[in-house]
Amino acid sequence: MSVLQSTQDGVRTTREGSILEVTLDRPKANAIDLAASRRLNAIFTAFRDDPGLRIAIITGSGEKFFSPGWDLKAAASGEASDSDWGVGGFGGLNYPRNLDKPIISAVNGIACGGGFEIVLGTDIIVMEEHAQFALPEINVAVLADAATIKLRRRIPYHVAVEFLMTGRWMDATEAKHWGMANHVVPKGQALTKAREIARQLADGPPLLYPAIKQLLRHTEMVAEHEAFELHDSLHAVQKVVRSEDLKEGAQAFSEKRKPVWKGR
Repeated sequence: MSVLQSTQDGVRTTREGSILEVTLDRPKANAIDLAASRRLNAIFTAFRDDPGLRIAIITGSGEKFFSPGWDLKAAASGEASDSDWGVGGFGGLNYPRNLDKPIISAVNGIACGGGFEIVLGTDIIVMEEHAQFALPEINVAVLADAATIKLRRRIPYHVAVEFLMTGRWMDATEAKHWGMANHVVPKGQALTKAREIARQLADGPPLLYPAIKQLLRHTEMVAEHEAFELHDSLHAVQKVVRSEDLKEGAQAFSEKRKPVWKGR
């Protein structure tokens, strides 16, 4: 299987089969400036629109930082907080449009500010045991808007509020305790675990993941009865119901063999 690599604006991509790896590679800390944010947006938009790509992994280079978020050196040089960071907001994952493919974060160290918000924008979170998280924006009178919207949906309300209002640090053990991590692994092993999960997803039925993400997104704050009514109206769900893959899954089960998914 061929491997395609590219690096631009401090962001490295590696494509192997249906899996895309995105690596923040801006020494020393993988901070994100305007160009890097726009590059990330372009990458995730292309990922969304490429039928050959099914799963993405995002991680940071090095052993200490995933990303601290906004590059304050760039800010000091004139970048404004209300700049056009790209269609999906800062880092591409604050509010991406119709991104119904699974994204895994491999958190290899400190993820704070906008870096932590990128992690919150992923679907499956693998973190190394030395990973740490914070939203220090409160200390410089900046609203961590994406985190304010998302965090209370991921962990208990009172924990989220304290975290937002104090800027305190949270380690991987506490993050796992509150359900914010799928897996905590030894140092240096987050990407290995993320790849393992990605390969498992790549072997699964292609139509199911968009259906799961659409249904989760559209019913997040909806009462159960209304959620079932919405279920019937979602395009991705209906594709599953009418798919050849649904029939193939049942046939493969009855024949005690591995399914051959066609994505239709």
